[in-house]
Amino acid sequence: MVFIFAATTLIGRASELSAPVLITWRCLLAAGGAFLWVVLMRDRRLWLGWPVLGRLLFVGMIMGLHWLCLFGAVKVANVSIALAGLATLSVFTAFTEPLINRVKVRRFEVVLGMLVLFGICLIAGAEVGHLLGLGLALLSALFAALFMVLNKRIVESGSDPMVMVGWEMLAATMVCFCAVPFIDPLGYAALAVGALLEWFWILLLAWGCTVFAQALANKLLKTISAYSFNLAANFEPVYGMIAAALIFAEYENLGATFYFGALAIVVANLLHPRLERRFGIRPVPGGLV
Repeated sequence: MVFIFAATTLIGRASELSAPVLITWRCLLAAGGAFLWVVLMRDRRLWLGWPVLGRLLFVGMIMGLHWLCLFGAVKVANVSIALAGLATLSVFTAFTEPLINRVKVRRFEVVLGMLVLFGICLIAGAEVGHLLGLGLALLSALFAALFMVLNKRIVESGSDPMVMVGWEMLAATMVCFCAVPFIDPLGYAALAVGALLEWFWILLLAWGCTVFAQALANKLLKTISAYSFNLAANFEPVYGMIAAALIFAEYENLGATFYFGALAIVVANLLHPRLERRFGIRPVPGGLV
């Protein structure tokens, strides 16, 4: 699944569409695909009641903002910078999950988050020409952390994962559609994209990297904490940066300090499962606050 998430930024780099236009199409087709799958294959009801629907739409809007920032970082910088900034989601989750769930912060999670932050500081110091892209990526990490923590609360309530994806993607579509005129004034015309290759990228993003991947993520969140999920997902930048180096030759524009920063992220991921086994798993209560 992490490989699938890593592929999303590569597709964003390959597409010539602006970030809001690409994400609008992605979310709209993902919502349609999820709802169609539920109706035809799952025989589940789409209406979940206003309380649950309101929560799903809210977290879907957060996901839309996350993707706008992430793909914006790809466009103004590159894949490696965007993914490196996204890796700080473990830092944000270490604080947002205890705050929202009203539990005590675990010290080792904060320490590991600080190690990731140290890596990001190395990257920022080495890539001063990409600070805007890194800033957008950091903002996307914050939104991703909030989404994962809040989404886990809804998952634990027993909602069907594919129905959740449909409503969340519908809300993300609305957010991204509203952002088009502010970020890309000619974007509405581009919504009628007709290039065959662009449709291939859009459909791959919508159905492969969104519907399938997010439904799988929702299932995983029933058994693991949001922090564990997000810290494991920090391998996404590693795989993505390797792929970007091979496909787009980004290694030519990145110095040794960048890779030292990336190494710090990898070390944090390797240490986490050992420390979690030693200090125990923190229970996460259900229900959205």
